[in-house]
Amino acid sequence: MNSPAINHKRSSVFLYLGFVVVASFFTYFFNYYQPAATFWDEPYHIASAQKYLNGVYFMEQHPPLGKLLIALGEKITHANKVNNQFINTDYAKEVPAGFSYVGYRLFPALLGWLTAPLLFLVFFLITRHEANSSLLSFLYIFDNALIVHGRGAMIESTLLFLCTAMIAVFLLLLRYAGKKRAFAGLSIALGVLFGLIMTTKLVGLVMILLFPAACVFLWPKVSKIGSFFGLALLGFVVAFVGVWQIHFSLGTTLQPQLPDNGYYQASASYKTILAKHLTSSPLSFPVMIADSMKFVGHYNGGVPRLDLCKSDENGSPFFYWPFGARTINYRWQAVSDSVYRYLYLVPNAVGWLCGLVGIFACVAILFGWLFLPLKKKPEHLFLIALFTALYFGYMIAISRLDRVMYLYHYFLPLLFSYILFALAFENFHTFASRTLNEHKRGIVLTVIAICIFGCFQVYRPFTYYEAISNKQVQRRAIVPLWEMTCVNCAKKSILVVPSK
Repeated sequence: MNSPAINHKRSSVFLYLGFVVVASFFTYFFNYYQPAATFWDEPYHIASAQKYLNGVYFMEQHPPLGKLLIALGEKITHANKVNNQFINTDYAKEVPAGFSYVGYRLFPALLGWLTAPLLFLVFFLITRHEANSSLLSFLYIFDNALIVHGRGAMIESTLLFLCTAMIAVFLLLLRYAGKKRAFAGLSIALGVLFGLIMTTKLVGLVMILLFPAACVFLWPKVSKIGSFFGLALLGFVVAFVGVWQIHFSLGTTLQPQLPDNGYYQASASYKTILAKHLTSSPLSFPVMIADSMKFVGHYNGGVPRLDLCKSDENGSPFFYWPFGARTINYRWQAVSDSVYRYLYLVPNAVGWLCGLVGIFACVAILFGWLFLPLKKKPEHLFLIALFTALYFGYMIAISRLDRVMYLYHYFLPLLFSYILFALAFENFHTFASRTLNEHKRGIVLTVIAICIFGCFQVYRPFTYYEAISNKQVQRRAIVPLWEMTCVNCAKKSILVVPSK
């Protein structure tokens, strides 16, 4: 029988979890279908979703899961009577009057919302303190950049949800490694989630580092490591092959108006598969997946490089991203001569600063443990090393790419930085002469959470398409590196002179 203390603890956890669920509902999901206008990559993904809904064959640079979910949302809701306007193009340029975004944005917004309770679980597994975990969740719940992007028919929120789920499962695996059934189930789940990540966006490949990390944790139990890899591989193969097979099976009809007469540089073997209607056959899978991977290289070969001297360049170098630069004006609409509505990719400055503090603090902890005579071993040293490796592994890999990249490509390492902040906060005693008691720690986190919420409110108009004047925009451009500007105002850069 559970003791009253255990029952009280459990009810307290659910109370704080409920707060996180409700708060994130109103930031990420409430009225997600507004504004009823496309922005950024939505025209690409809506066009892809309509191809799924109409059985049209196509290839794209991103793996299929995110776009399949966008199509599934429309399939479930039937929000539009007509869903074939864009099957002959890869870009839904002119959206008809009355077009509904209820279905297309459903799963991205839903998964953006549900990432918050998952992250609460991650924080709770680290801190074992439900109140502090809910306060740390403010980093995600009130992040303006994550919200505005996550409420669109795009794939980043799906990636973040799956990566957060994989991190949570990994932490549970460490906790229940000694329980046979739980270990087996969590090993399979870890493989499944990695398979889903790799069918969503290729930048999720960095999550592969969780597998060698698990082996380090399980060492020297060689048999258990073997079982872990076998079960995880099984889960990965089922998820990866399953999602791609669904994609291939749905694409049976050719549209000659699409690139390469609708073939997208398919090989002769793939063309034969399409002609004989063999896309659902498992025997065709090797040819189809190989052609799809080749198309990614073909597509990225045509993507331009970053050129900060271009006046309309929205991209930014990777070393800008931790500072929230460069912001992107996704869309705008005039209200009057000097008042506009914006969807603007702007970070929550307080939250991103906390992420930076977490990165530097955890690097300092690792450096101190390796090279300085610390009196006490830091808390969660294994996790600090792991998430530091995840952060810098991603950033180093991204730095090797030649094509233009954008601020939202920082979302995944931003997630790692938030976890590093939680880990650094758990090690406050490493930097201070004395430790904070539970009450004082709660006060510190409460003050930080209030500042995060306040910053969210300052940039709220850019997140929810609310009217704001040019002067108000200029007052909010507090970081010159952001290059944030109002409509028809000259963009200023502290590093380059944009060409006209």
